[in-house]
Amino acid sequence: MAPSYSSGLNTPESELESIIPPHPTSARRPYSIAVQSENTSYSDEYITSKFTHRGAEVVVQDGQYLVKPTAKPFEFQTNRKVSKTGLLMIGLGGNNGSTLCAAVLANRHNIVWHTKEGVQQPNYIGSMLRASTVRLGADPVTGKDVHVPVSDVLPMVHPNDLVLGGWDISGLPLDQAMKRAQVLNYDLQRQVAPFMAELGKPLPSIYYPDFIAANQEARADNLIPGTDKQAHLEHIRADIRKFKKDNDLDRVVVFWTANTERYSDIIPGVNDTADNLLAAIKSSHSEVSPSTLFAVAAILEGEPFVNGAPQNTFVPGVVELAEREKSFIGGDDLKTGQTKLKSVFAEFLVNAGIKPLSIASYNHLGNNDGHNLSAERQFKSKEISKSSVVDDMVAANALLYKPGKAGAAKGTKEAKGEHPDHVIVIKYIPAVGDSKRAIDEYYSEIFCGGRSTINIFNECEDSLLATPLILDLTILTELLTRVKYRDASASDEFKPLYSVLSLLSYMLKAPLVKPGTDVVNSLNRQRNALEAFLKACIGLEGSSDLLLETRIW
Repeated sequence: MAPSYSSGLNTPESELESIIPPHPTSARRPYSIAVQSENTSYSDEYITSKFTHRGAEVVVQDGQYLVKPTAKPFEFQTNRKVSKTGLLMIGLGGNNGSTLCAAVLANRHNIVWHTKEGVQQPNYIGSMLRASTVRLGADPVTGKDVHVPVSDVLPMVHPNDLVLGGWDISGLPLDQAMKRAQVLNYDLQRQVAPFMAELGKPLPSIYYPDFIAANQEARADNLIPGTDKQAHLEHIRADIRKFKKDNDLDRVVVFWTANTERYSDIIPGVNDTADNLLAAIKSSHSEVSPSTLFAVAAILEGEPFVNGAPQNTFVPGVVELAEREKSFIGGDDLKTGQTKLKSVFAEFLVNAGIKPLSIASYNHLGNNDGHNLSAERQFKSKEISKSSVVDDMVAANALLYKPGKAGAAKGTKEAKGEHPDHVIVIKYIPAVGDSKRAIDEYYSEIFCGGRSTINIFNECEDSLLATPLILDLTILTELLTRVKYRDASASDEFKPLYSVLSLLSYMLKAPLVKPGTDVVNSLNRQRNALEAFLKACIGLEGSSDLLLETRIW
């Protein structure tokens, strides 16, 4: 076997195959974690684990908190065969789509390029799966923590193996689209251009001018003809089937990385149920957006759909349709720089007992995303996704923020409760290109009426932060389609996870969750949830920072 990361086990590598049967498909490197426990078993097809989900039920009675610990046994079954996976991006020729294709090709062909700092190797820095680690436990001899790449916890798709394709309203070939985006270093563009040219041009897409900014019309030269939305739906479904068949794929992840749309109006009888939405598509109703149409196409084809933009693609009818078809959806809006930092920093302040009174966020950027967002209705979609990121942290601390009053009129200040003033500004400045500039001011109340002001300036190359997130979301989505669970106390049959993949929240600004459940925006909680789930699938408890062995005799 090839060298593996230290597992802290006393089992020689020569004996590992007696614990873990050989992987059923050729892998880039052997699956190197062997859990020696009655809770974990390995077969040629599955990793099966037993896991106890521990929580607590809390009842408030006469000012007293009555807490009842709970424990519910589950079993997880993960198919070890990694699907041959295709990634179909809507917006393939945009900054994110062209950058992702070029980066994967550079890694796949090990292209090195020269910069003013020296020679640059291709990598996947920025990918949580490929460039961060998870703690498995401690070495029994040295007591040192043992960490492994997150991508090693369970069998996952390698990004180099993704089959790439997609749609775009611009028909520019991908080598030229990469040049237009002005994201990557020239020497890399020069070397990767022949491979990009082999990918050809994007498939024709759908263009409903009412949903994106008027300034995008000049790019719209690669369109599925007509205005019949049912015909458009069938065309997209046929594209997905053909891509899957032509490339002999097991799984296709459909990913919206195109322009931000305006919000769709939620209209009873139009998009509030699955049947109403399907009827609205047949009648070509004006409130059926392009992203919703793509989502419906993926759902009906049984393939996962992820929304990387802030609009409300997942109207209630889409969620109901995904539930009915047992398909997977996830979103919304990639969480890259400023918002990711805000979710960490606001949590830090609130958890430290400091009360943010206002958060003012200013952005300017010069890429096509910024151009589209210069239109008011498209900006409004982004404003909504960015502004909700602190809500759960505020709601968790009734010592700092007075909660809303029960029975108060919906939408009023009394119903919402106390909340920091939160203002977001985005301006389009062409000169800075893909280098987005963000300034945040946190104005807070501190001890005995004092005030604290913290200003943060954040500059990031937008698409180079977004691209690894698209890869992570795609790879995690494919993995979650291979995980099944059952209630161990009821001896149920194994069944798929719920259709809304809330475990993707770590990479998303406005996480979509199961209706009726709370949204978690805290970055630490999102990361911990994902790590705990991956570990549960191999029969391990989530990480504990109690480190009890260091605190007792």
